[in-house]
Order: sequence, then structure tokens, then C-alpha cells
Amino acid sequence: MSEIKKRLSSILESPKHNTEEKLEKVCHLLDQEISYFNWTGFYFKNGDKDELKLGPYVGAPTDHTIIPYGKGICGQVAVSNETFVVPDVHQESNYLSCSIDTKAEIVVPIFKDGQNVGQIDIDSHTVNPFTAEDRELLEWLCNEVSKIL
Repeated sequence: MSEIKKRLSSILESPKHNTEEKLEKVCHLLDQEISYFNWTGFYFKNGDKDELKLGPYVGAPTDHTIIPYGKGICGQVAVSNETFVVPDVHQESNYLSCSIDTKAEIVVPIFKDGQNVGQIDIDSHTVNPFTAEDRELLEWLCNEVSKIL
């Protein structure tokens, strides 16, 4: 994982790319390097509305370009301000299905100046794939991403 962190850091620190391009490159790197990350994307607070707006992502197109706070895993993280790991989405009552192939999801919030401003959302086609190491990596990443926002 430390090799991935180095590569992620170099993307985020690159002076050649704007924030959107950096986030897209982050999605691509995670998608390429972690086999069970099957949809990787960012959602951000939509202005002053209590909803999330889809940002850069890699994976199948999604209808969920706007997610109200409290709805689905992403919407719940917008309210709870805590990482949410879902080993099996079919066991979760408040789940927004993006793909019939999705079996698990992890969502990690991004904080800027103490405010929850967004999140990274990872879907997997495997039941219970996410490790403590994945969670640590994504929480570290969200902290690093907050520095470029």
C-alpha cells in the first residue's frame, strides 16, 4: 500500500493538472491497482443544498448524479460524518443500487476546515472485500484530497 500512497501523492501534488483531473487520475489508479474496486468515484456537497453531486469517477455510468442527504450509503455518510463499510449491500436497508453487480461498498468522508465537503465511494462486485488496510488507505487519501480542494 505504501507504493500506492506514493503514486497517489504524486498525482495530488502535480502542478500540471487541475483538481478535477487529479481526482480522475486518483480514481483510475485505484481502479487499476485494486482488483476488487469496481466503481470508484467522488461525490461533493452541492452548494448549500443538503445533497451530494457526482464528481470524477471510473466505472459504469450511474443514474445517481445527485444524492439527497440521508439516502443510500453516500447520503448516510453525508449525515453521520463517518466512514461506512458495507460488506454486503443486500443486507443494507437504506441502499441505492447503482448496479446489479455491486455486492459491497465503502464510503469515506472528506473534511475541509471541519466541514464534510464530500466523499470517496467505492463499489465492489465481491462480497466483503474491504480490509482494514483499504479503509486506512482511503481515509488517508481523503485527508490528502482535502488539501487540494
